[in-house]
Amino acid sequence: MALREVEFAPTDALLRDDVRRLGAMVGGMLAEQQSPGFLELVEAVRKAAIARREEGAPVSALAERLAEVPAADVDALVRAFAAYFGATNLAERVHRIRRRRDHQRNGDTPQPGGLEAVLGELRAAGVSLDELRALLPRLCIEPVFTAHPTEVVRRALLDKEHTIVERLVADIDRGRTPDERRADEARMRLALTSAWQTSDAPPRKPTVADEVEHVGFYLSKVLFRALPVFLEGFADAIEAVYGERVEVPELLRFGTWVGGDMDGNPNVGADTMREALQAQRALALAQYRRDVRALGAVLTQTLGRAGIDGAVLERVDAYSHEWPEVVAAFNPRWADMPYRLLLELVEARLAATAADDARGYDGVAGFIADLECIDASLRAHRGEHAGRFAVQRLLRRVRSFGFHLAALDLRQDSAVHEEALAGGEAREPTLAVFREAQALRRSHGAGAIGLYIISMARSAADARAVLELARQGGCVEDDGSVPLDVAPLFETVDDLEAAPRVMRELFGDATYRAHLARRGERQVVMLGYSDSAKDGGLLASRWALQRTQIALTALAHESGVRIVFFHGRGGSVSRGGGKTGRAVLASPPGSVDGTLRVTEQGEVIHRKYGIRALAIRNLEQATAAVLQATLRPRPPHADERRWHEIATDLAQAGRAHYRALVYDDPRFDDYFRAATPIDVIERLHIGSRPARRRNAGIRGLRAIPWVFSWAQNRSGLTAWYGVGSALQAGVDRHGFEAMSAMAREWPFFATLLDDLEMTLAKSDPGIFECYSRLAGELHGALHPGIAAEFERTRELVLALRGEDELLAGDPRLRLSIRLRNPYVDPISLLQVDLLRRWREGGREDDALLEALYSTVNGIAAGIQNTG
Repeated sequence: MALREVEFAPTDALLRDDVRRLGAMVGGMLAEQQSPGFLELVEAVRKAAIARREEGAPVSALAERLAEVPAADVDALVRAFAAYFGATNLAERVHRIRRRRDHQRNGDTPQPGGLEAVLGELRAAGVSLDELRALLPRLCIEPVFTAHPTEVVRRALLDKEHTIVERLVADIDRGRTPDERRADEARMRLALTSAWQTSDAPPRKPTVADEVEHVGFYLSKVLFRALPVFLEGFADAIEAVYGERVEVPELLRFGTWVGGDMDGNPNVGADTMREALQAQRALALAQYRRDVRALGAVLTQTLGRAGIDGAVLERVDAYSHEWPEVVAAFNPRWADMPYRLLLELVEARLAATAADDARGYDGVAGFIADLECIDASLRAHRGEHAGRFAVQRLLRRVRSFGFHLAALDLRQDSAVHEEALAGGEAREPTLAVFREAQALRRSHGAGAIGLYIISMARSAADARAVLELARQGGCVEDDGSVPLDVAPLFETVDDLEAAPRVMRELFGDATYRAHLARRGERQVVMLGYSDSAKDGGLLASRWALQRTQIALTALAHESGVRIVFFHGRGGSVSRGGGKTGRAVLASPPGSVDGTLRVTEQGEVIHRKYGIRALAIRNLEQATAAVLQATLRPRPPHADERRWHEIATDLAQAGRAHYRALVYDDPRFDDYFRAATPIDVIERLHIGSRPARRRNAGIRGLRAIPWVFSWAQNRSGLTAWYGVGSALQAGVDRHGFEAMSAMAREWPFFATLLDDLEMTLAKSDPGIFECYSRLAGELHGALHPGIAAEFERTRELVLALRGEDELLAGDPRLRLSIRLRNPYVDPISLLQVDLLRRWREGGREDDALLEALYSTVNGIAAGIQNTG
């Protein structure tokens, strides 16, 4: 039977070539590392998977073909398919860079969603340069990296991926010579083969230190380099649109939870806070030392050839007296190069800082002052094109990253604070955290400690408790004030609905209001996407989040307090995932106000920040959306009041249907544990934090493993269950035309349907049914209703969008899913078979468990948006 080949658009011809090129390399590697017969097996299974998708063959035919695979080949087969779509992932990422370059090359067509395109739209909408300039000082984009991995990528494998990406980028426009191309292929083959010979996951559960190292890779290797390029691109975009060069401030900030997220993790406390910031400090100082050495090779101006400010000469003289051993090691040929001499001495101070030597900098301000001294001299003496550009780039990095690299947020459950105040076992560890926070602020700078986040915040007393514990722990300034921004995190649907009342009470408390006055009348409120969706389903969660933002934005205007929303998003749709820019534009008018603080976690970090050019593009899209939402928020629609009423009805109906299955049906917990690989996920070495909170059953399970389990079995149930019934109730009560108008004209509802459509397109009912059959009799009892809800949701989403097939409006994503399916589908069916055999053997076969680990990682990487 001839199989229909995947068709690429003409603009994606080079993507097709890269996919084929890398696929051929993977095939050759498999034949060499395993055997030609093994490669034939892989190809046979792949063709069977394609036949199922493209020709309508039953899933049973593919399952039967996989059942013939020898047990000894299962693990290698899973890894082989993962290698194929891993190569596809890299080809797609490089193609995104290629498309960006095409837009930049054309010049007259700025890339949609980018800064130049959006600034052009804003200017056309009447935004003046003065209005834009007034916003810039308070514009702030702050991604916050968290240790919630649902995809394991070892550091060694990250380095190999970068090798492949670098070689693909080198030939991105097919300009390499045949010899260069052969050399590129040799290096890529080396990376692929050594990756095959490297285990996907480490042999032990990661420690907090391992997680710090993992996040540090993206901060120090990618974002450290990307930041000044992004800021320069922003200034270029303003000049291109408005015809005037504007100085863009350091509007990017970065945060991290790694080492400070104590919520439910006994491995995190005062010691990990200290260790995390010390590790980040070491990374930052190492990068600065490298940049300073590079500057020394650039700034070789000699006395008599170029003017040098007296301030530079004075610093050289003063530091020379302090560092005689450095002066003694100077190359005599540098004697007439003041900049180079000063930079040698600056590097010595940085090295001393890293070693906690008293002669080092006592804070980042001294380092900035040295660089600014050099910058001022270059500016005054025609050095604009003689090295000043490199100095300014370094200054941007130092002003943004400081000596701490990223602000460390602290997070703890409100119940722990209650216990500590009552004198329970949590008291001393909790007070130690506040003591350490104050010590770290003094040793690493005030910017080293970010927010103090209260999980499961339910009352004004929860915020007051943090201030009291901070005072008892000595986290106070000389005037007795607490130097922490306290951020309540509202997580469940009920807690979100109660948030306006809680914050109003808090703002009415004289003591807390005095605290806010010292914090610049700024209050951060964190919104929980994960637990609210786990609690009430997607519709109830999204609408509760929207209503809370509307109410709190009104409260901010009323109270004179600036409320900043911190969005606790995950990778999957049911945890707030999706395109950040689109979500920002769908936010309630007035709620963005120049700021975006959002968590980045799991495979999302790797996808968005693993490659410098893509990191810049993601930051651009987020910033552009914040500009739009702040400067020209969408005007209210005439029907919006009615839409709010309809959304309330939908949320109530969806929540009732969702909870009737998940929480009210006594059979569901057993079904969940049988029809998903939760028992494998709970054993995975992918995070230092336990998989569940204190309670047993689904209620005690954290949102991440909950969502991850349903993504693994290809159902995506957590994103759509209850939605179809709610949409049908909405059509029955309010009419199809009203619902269709909401889908077309209300960004909130349109974005919700976009996210649903993506999840439905990635779901596979046929494969999910194979998992469901693992539940035995419960399959017959529960699966028909779940399958009917999926189909109901799919049909109504298509109808409301006016489409005949899912993702009709996003052909690139549709192509991406189609490219991966022939490799992900077999892994899923292998996982089903492995689960059955492992469970029948009492879950004691370690070889089967290791193979299951491979399937979990492979499926996560293949379908993406999983955690």
